[in-house]
Amino acid sequence: MNVADAVGRALAAAGVRQVFGVIGSGNFHLTNAMVAGGAQFVAARHEGGAATMADAYSRMSGTVAAISMHQGCGLTNAMTGIAEAAKSGTPMIVVAAEATEPRSNFYVDQDALARAVGAVPVRITSAETAVAEAVGAVETAVRERRTVLLNVPLSLQALEIPAEAGETASAPPPSRDAVVPDAAEVAALTDLLRRAERPVFVAGRGARGLRQPLEALAERSGALLATSAVAHGLFHGNPWSLGISGGFACPRTAELIRGADLIVGWGCALNMWTMRHGQLIAPDATVVQVDDDKSALGAHREIQLGITGDVELTATLALEAFGEQRVGYRTDELGSVRWRDVGYDDTSTAERIDPRTLSIALDDLLPAERVVAVDSGNFMGYPSAYLSVPDENGFCFTQAFQSIGLGLATAIGAALAQPDRLPVAALGDGGALMSAAELDTVRRLGLPMLVVVYNDDAYGAEVHHFGPSGYPVDTVTFPPTDIAAIGRGYGFEAATVRTVNDLTAVKDWLNGSRSAPMLVDAKVVADEPSWWLEEAFRGH
Repeated sequence: MNVADAVGRALAAAGVRQVFGVIGSGNFHLTNAMVAGGAQFVAARHEGGAATMADAYSRMSGTVAAISMHQGCGLTNAMTGIAEAAKSGTPMIVVAAEATEPRSNFYVDQDALARAVGAVPVRITSAETAVAEAVGAVETAVRERRTVLLNVPLSLQALEIPAEAGETASAPPPSRDAVVPDAAEVAALTDLLRRAERPVFVAGRGARGLRQPLEALAERSGALLATSAVAHGLFHGNPWSLGISGGFACPRTAELIRGADLIVGWGCALNMWTMRHGQLIAPDATVVQVDDDKSALGAHREIQLGITGDVELTATLALEAFGEQRVGYRTDELGSVRWRDVGYDDTSTAERIDPRTLSIALDDLLPAERVVAVDSGNFMGYPSAYLSVPDENGFCFTQAFQSIGLGLATAIGAALAQPDRLPVAALGDGGALMSAAELDTVRRLGLPMLVVVYNDDAYGAEVHHFGPSGYPVDTVTFPPTDIAAIGRGYGFEAATVRTVNDLTAVKDWLNGSRSAPMLVDAKVVADEPSWWLEEAFRGH
């Protein structure tokens, strides 16, 4: 067995069961070895798409996915997707061939590229250590929640490895150890919860999958429940759920969070997006943060209590010590905490549909079991806030880096991780055209995906941010594009939607065989900014 074979098989044995990528000469044997070891491979049309597919798959499956790519140019093509994964703490393996000879045109400093975006670079250094180093990369990804670049030098790939060095033990995939919180810190949290009259829990990425213990503690303490965007859906159906906290929050949700006297962030950064630059925190509110990463505590705002500990364990210990149930903040009906229940002036015309009207109509049409992926842009608040999702695995939000063009690949990865749900990709026209090559991947995989393009023929965020100040916006506006025709060219069923009645095509598709994916080119009203835009640009 040579190094390429051994590394690929070792990665599969260590728990990498899904691989995305674009094949070149440098990663051909590596990829085939992963497949031979039991991993599934999906060929993307661009390495950037492959990276985001793997990111989304890891988030929605709770497993470690990998991307495989050619040396040099393959890696540089993938860097935006890798940056998003690294900034989001996605456990993921980037398997890249590497040219180590500086005179090679394929040579780049791949370690420096990884470090520049927050990924961890490791390298296969010898035939004798190849298997151990590959397995170690997976362990680092899982135990440290990091995106890991595994460089596999071309000069080593064909070397034969010693028989004893090629053994890949059939061990269970590595797992992250639970961090036990300090008893005094748990006691302090419990005391604060007992004394709070209006507690609110805000659950983030670190609380995904932990609905039951958080709901139990919230029930006992009388806390209302909210999430960050990446944990959207975690408390779906709970009568005391406020939905998403932050820029996407509806007015009533913002009012109730702002009225809290105690805010507890569970695995949540409490960053500028989730807390609206601190505007959702009352001046006299006590802020607590629970995270198993000590460096996360107080990183974005002042806190009165930081607990370094596993979210589930901390909530369970606090519940055990709490005592009698309290009413807390659960004294009155919440009122409307859904944007779709908030009245608005419908600005639809015969030629363009209001994005709120479009989103509400889609929410009514689509089956409850769905997984929604959202791209970046002025439009993004509408599908994020108006399309309900059944749980936290029904919403995939690859927006830590705020890059346009990741939404379609996100939907592909999420669809493969949640195959029993209808995948919905919500894109702007800019992101859709950036990533159109991956429409081929959707069709080739036979995914019954609905792609909805909120098409205002512009980069709307820039139009609405700079236009009112009198700046010319001709650099960010474009002639009309028939995106439905592009979809048909890739083998999609497609419809142009200008009014609610045009959504009959979507209804017919949903009721049919869905043997081909569906693309909706929704011509949305272009003369209004979304409600969250001003808040978003405050972070620039």
